[in-house]
Amino acid sequence: MDTLSSVTVASPLKASRTGLPLQAGAGFKPQHLEAWLADAHPPAFAEVHAENYMGAGGRAHAELTRLRECMPLSLHGVGLSIGSEGTLDRVHLERLAALIARYQPASFSEHLSWSTHDGVFFNDLLPLVYDRRTLSRVCAHVDQVQSHLRTRRLLKNPSTYFEFEASTWSEPEFLSQIVRRTGCGLLLDINNVFVTCFNNGRDPDAYLDALPLQAVGEVHLAGHAQHIDADGNAVLVDNHGAPVADAVWALYVHALESLGPVPTLIEWDTDVPQYERLQVEVRHAQTLVDAFARTAGEVAA
Repeated sequence: MDTLSSVTVASPLKASRTGLPLQAGAGFKPQHLEAWLADAHPPAFAEVHAENYMGAGGRAHAELTRLRECMPLSLHGVGLSIGSEGTLDRVHLERLAALIARYQPASFSEHLSWSTHDGVFFNDLLPLVYDRRTLSRVCAHVDQVQSHLRTRRLLKNPSTYFEFEASTWSEPEFLSQIVRRTGCGLLLDINNVFVTCFNNGRDPDAYLDALPLQAVGEVHLAGHAQHIDADGNAVLVDNHGAPVADAVWALYVHALESLGPVPTLIEWDTDVPQYERLQVEVRHAQTLVDAFARTAGEVAA
C-alpha cells in the first residue's frame, strides 16, 4: 500500500456537514413538477444535474425556481472531469459559479472520474488509476473547484467494473487521502459501493467501514441492472432505472449504523416512473432515517 510521508489539509474550508436536512429527498424530473408541488408530504429536498441548467433562462429555470422556493436544493455535477489529465474547463467552472449564485444550493457534488481528453468530451464517467500521480492531480483539481466556487464540495464514489493493476491504493483509501488533503466531503453512493464490490469481488461492508465516514454529507440510493458478459459472468450496471435492491437497502442500514441520520437521495434517471412510485422509495428511505434519528435521540438522552 502506498503511503504519504506527510499529509496536510490544503483547503482552508471547514469539514462541516452540508445544509441539507437529515431527511430523504429525490432527484427532480420535470414531468414530476406538478405532482411534487401538490404533495402534502414531498421529498425533503431536490437534487438536479447542474449541466441541465446552464442556459440563461427558459422553462427549465422557471420550473427549478418554483421548486427552489419550496425546499433546499442539492446541485450535482457530471461534467467537471475532476480526474482529467488536462486542466479544468474554466468556462464550465464559471457556469457552475453562476448557477450556485443563482440558486444558493445547500450542497454541491461531483464524481471521482474523468470524461474529457485533448478537448474531446466522452459521454461517460470513466475510471481512474489510484496512484500517487492521480492523487496529486485530483487534489489539485478539487482545491481549484472549491477555491473558485467558494464552497466545500462533495466527491462521489464511482461505480466500477474492473480494477487497475497499477493502482497502489484501494478506492476507500484513495478517497480518504483526497478528503485529508483537500478538506472536501463525500457523497456516499450506496448503490455504487454495492455494484463496485460485486463486480470486483470485494466485501461492501468492509468498503464502507474503510471510508472516512465523518466526511459524508449526503447519501445516494439507486437501482441497478444485471447483465451476463461474454464469459457468462454476471455484471451489475449502475443504471438508475429500477427500485433500490434489497441488498442495497441492507447496505444502507449498515452505513446508517455508523453515520446516524444523513441526507439521503433517491436517484431514478432512466425508465423514470410515475411520481407516486418514486415516493414509495423516498418514504422507505425516510422510515430508515427516522429510525436511526430516534436511536440517536435515545442514546443522547
